[in-house]
Amino acid sequence: MHALPPSASPARIRIATVPHADPYVDAVLPASAVRVGPRHDRSPWLDPAYLTAHAGRVDVVHVHAGYGHLPEDEVVSWTEAVRRTGVPLVVTVHQLRDPAQPGRHRHDAHLAALLATAEVVFTLTPGAADEIAERFGRTAIVVAHPSVAVPDPDTGAERGLVGLSLGTPVTAVPDPAAMVRAALSGAVSGGGRLRVFLEPGQELPGATELTRAEGLEVVTRDPARWAAQLQELHVAVLPERCGTHSRDLEVCRDVGTRVVAPSCGWFADQWSDVVVYGNDEVCGFDPVSLGVAVGAALARPMPRPADRAWRCEQRAAVQAVHEQVYDQVVADRVVGV
Repeated sequence: MHALPPSASPARIRIATVPHADPYVDAVLPASAVRVGPRHDRSPWLDPAYLTAHAGRVDVVHVHAGYGHLPEDEVVSWTEAVRRTGVPLVVTVHQLRDPAQPGRHRHDAHLAALLATAEVVFTLTPGAADEIAERFGRTAIVVAHPSVAVPDPDTGAERGLVGLSLGTPVTAVPDPAAMVRAALSGAVSGGGRLRVFLEPGQELPGATELTRAEGLEVVTRDPARWAAQLQELHVAVLPERCGTHSRDLEVCRDVGTRVVAPSCGWFADQWSDVVVYGNDEVCGFDPVSLGVAVGAALARPMPRPADRAWRCEQRAAVQAVHEQVYDQVVADRVVGV
């Protein structure tokens, strides 16, 4: 990329983000950027005809997620439209394996098309960057996952309380009853108890066996209070058997809850202070290792909530990197015209 003189930096760069808004997108967007709508659950900017018709309204398109529902050929067609319009594309790779998909073929095809077209690629951990380089031949800029939650001073954590959410995506937990049993065993052995979070209308797996189990309670996960529900825990178990990074892990870091993370993906790269158990698509779920990991996590003191000053500095640094990249790709587009 060409060097950009400070005086040439546009005052306000128009960004179409996909999705339009979510906690991560909101956290990394620099103040100098103007986010261009419309705000829809499924972004119209992923429609080749819409992008072509409205390309003059934006300076950069930044894709984070929200394309998993599209057939592979539609993503390819969209990237062809990106190249025709000349709008710079920036991609952040949050997931190298989409947990919402039963297999990895579609997501791999999506990433291959997006990363072949992107001017700049971001990701969240060094391990993910290495995997992107190996699998897709692209160098990714590693940016930390910024803070997305603030501890509630009126919410206290219960020592010994372990939490396990069995919500979506369901493909992440092929045997949820076995996971509940293993997490419960580790919690009780460590002198604690297990709280299982279910989505509204969802039933506890293996209910006839587990309903009356000692040390087990079931509550409904409340999206509006999810950070506070995580803050109430001593330990939170991430149930994923596939995936790359976790927002819940960052919430736990923010509010001071220890994390037991699966061996798949780059969760331990995302936060080194996690306890790992065996759960991935190659070796499967190891219930013994989960019980041991929960017990080990309970034996450790509760982590303190992340230092807010450090988190604010980290977020400012991440926003500055995004601002520099946006300025640069826009300048490169002007030079190339």
